[in-house]
Amino acid sequence: MSDASPVAPATPREAFDLLTAGNRRFAAATPRHPNQDAVRRADTASAQHPHAVLLGCSDSRLAAEIIFDQGLGDLFVVRTAGHAVGPEVLGSIEYGVSVLGCPLVVVLGHDACGAVAATRAAVRDGAPAPGYLRDVIERVTPSVLAAQAAGVSEEDEFIATHVRHTVDLVMDRSQELADRVASGRTAVVGLTYRLAEGTVRTVTSRGLDLPADGTAMPATASAPTSAPAPGTASVPGHR
Repeated sequence: MSDASPVAPATPREAFDLLTAGNRRFAAATPRHPNQDAVRRADTASAQHPHAVLLGCSDSRLAAEIIFDQGLGDLFVVRTAGHAVGPEVLGSIEYGVSVLGCPLVVVLGHDACGAVAATRAAVRDGAPAPGYLRDVIERVTPSVLAAQAAGVSEEDEFIATHVRHTVDLVMDRSQELADRVASGRTAVVGLTYRLAEGTVRTVTSRGLDLPADGTAMPATASAPTSAPAPGTASVPGHR
């Protein structure tokens, strides 16, 4: 059975709440499979109006529409191994927010990430990776080095650090995205996903005030004030 989603969210918080509600359904094995029928296929054939850009790892177990219980036309998905970021990824994100009007950008990492594991091994052993895998490892290496410098030893924190660094990177590299976050039109949220449980948790956010368990705080809550890191844009809700 395919139920239609409610009216498309217009704000970053509405989009975030819609995604996390879908993930809770997926994790509880009660998905609705919205917007996956012939009617939705026909409705989206001429135009798309997704409510979130999702930059995630290419891992086959991280299918965004499934784990967030979404359907056709709901998500604008960009996937690379280890959610590595290059010019084409930044261009895709900017297309999603500036042309398609998505109010939310999600960076999604996960446990047992092969790209992070391969990068940790390459840093440890000093052995170059073959072919274009080397490019992926080079893009993930700054996150691994930062985690090591901070004394991180647990896999989950390596993953969380890489997600945070990816959020920082897309914000720093894309002036278009930074401007939209600063004006409140878009938010960027970093999530990590647990493969066995099927659940996500928030590790960082820009433009939304979110606790660490991935549940949105009341809209009236005030964002904490802190100085932005060097080289980053000063935006509401920076963590």
